[in-house]
Formats: sequence, C-alpha cells, structure tokens
Amino acid sequence: MLRDALDEAVPAKRVDHNLVIATWNIRAFGDVTEKWETGEDDSPKRNLADLRAIADILSRFDVVAIQETRSNLKALRHVLKVLGPDWGFILSDTTRGRAGNDERLAFVFDLRRVRPSGLACELVVPQEELDAERISEGALREQFARTPYAVSFMASGSTFTLVTLHVLYGKKAEDRVGELGHIAEWLGRWAGQVGQYGHNLIALGDFNIDRKDDPSYQAFVSQGLRPPPELDDLPRTTSDLPGEISFYDQIAWFWGDGKPELTLRYTKRAGIFRWTEHYLQELDGVGKTWRVSDHYPLWAEFSTRGP
Repeated sequence: MLRDALDEAVPAKRVDHNLVIATWNIRAFGDVTEKWETGEDDSPKRNLADLRAIADILSRFDVVAIQETRSNLKALRHVLKVLGPDWGFILSDTTRGRAGNDERLAFVFDLRRVRPSGLACELVVPQEELDAERISEGALREQFARTPYAVSFMASGSTFTLVTLHVLYGKKAEDRVGELGHIAEWLGRWAGQVGQYGHNLIALGDFNIDRKDDPSYQAFVSQGLRPPPELDDLPRTTSDLPGEISFYDQIAWFWGDGKPELTLRYTKRAGIFRWTEHYLQELDGVGKTWRVSDHYPLWAEFSTRGP
C-alpha cells in the first residue's frame, strides 16, 4: 500500500530525463529498537519495520537532505542496508552544545543517478561581519547554531550544489529572522560565484518559517530566493490543520533578481508525500511521529534534458 501510494505521488525516475530532489526532517533520527514490532516498554519506539518504510520513501528520490540525523547513526545505517549498495551518504559533524541538539545534517543519494562532484563545506559568517553588526537590533550575534551544510553533485552532465540547514527554532518567531536573513545574504553572494561556472544552487531543509509572508519568510526571500508556487499550500508537518499550514520546510532557489537562475529546468512538479495516510494509520498523531517523523518529505522535480 505504501509503495503503491508512492508510485502515484512521486514522479518516476527516468534515466537522462529527470532529477527528483527532496528534503525531510526525520524526527530524532538516531537510535532504533532492533525488533520488527515495538513493545510497550521499548525505547525508542522506532523499529525495523519503520526503517523499512522510511527507506521505501527515500528510495523514490535521487538525493534527499535529512535533518535531525543524530550522532548515533544506527537508524541511518539500517536504512542504508535496506537501500542497498547503490546508495551513498555524506554527513556533517554533530553540532555540539545545547542549541545544536546533537544533530547532524545528511545527504542520502542514489549513486546510479547522481554522484558527489567534489565540494562539501559548512557555511560560516566572517567574524568581521559579526563584529560589525553587534550593535544592530536583531542581528546574528554568533555563528549559526546548526551550521548550514553544502554538497555539490553531478547528474547527466549538470552540476548542482545543495545547501541544507535546520534553523534554530528559538523561543519566538522573531528569534529566527536574523539567522534567516544572514543565510539569504550568504547564499546570494555564493550564487553569484557558482553561477559563473554554470552550477546550480538550491537551498533546502527545515527553515522553521511559520507562515508565508511572515517576517521570517520575508528575511528568507530578501535576496531573491523563492520556493516554487506548487509548494505554497501544502502542509509541512503531520499536525498542520487546514487553514493553519506551516511553512517550515522549503526547497528554494534564485529566480532572477540579479542572481543566476538555474540551468536545470524546473518541471513545475513539486509536492509532499503524506505517508500518514498509508502507514501506521492505527496510531494517534504523536505516536506516529516517534515512529517515522512529525514532518512530511518535500520534493521538487527538475529536467536534465535542457530547455
């Protein structure tokens, strides 16, 4: 049932035709109970069957940015075993400190479709910029709590760089504006550099934006980044209600405004996968989130065949 639903919801992979890029915040993706059924006293609640379902979902994409990967890699390693030898992964180091929440940023990718092209780096703000803005209200006062992670890939002769991040939630929405603004500025400068070489820059991850057009969203798009309109009205989390859709997770790139646009052609197909409608329907909402996630995977399709 899950696989049939995936067939309907996600574009099929077609050799030398398309590229399906996704992002997914998989809740507390670290340890696993190594049983096929979770007992009442077992912790964590996520089990081997859940990891197989997660692997089935991941397998439909060419490359997936995963947030909330923990220092404990047991769950990720089990998923990679299910996916098989044609899949690879690249991880950032664990972010230390309370704000870092023991998280890594990860990319999982289908080696039959994409290959790393050499670049892997973390994004940091120069100290001079931090010093210059300490007097500014709402400025970023230190480095990103969870440093954005960038990796470049190649597919069908096209090079693209994915930048993934998990913005610090903070105590209130205003706490995120400074970080999102700096991320947008950083990416704007970098896009101008990589665009000279025909590379494509795509930002994706959990930006913790509450609503479209709120101050956090305005900071995020301030330099020309835009998510595709096909994602505008889709829920990001399993608890989103009609009329109260969050805008946390995003896939976005520059659509002009003086910045290089993608050489990859966006097919105007993007979406989420509502796995809750096809797996663990017998559980309540919170119970499902600890077994799989409290977020839906978000994806966008690009053509590798040119204009």
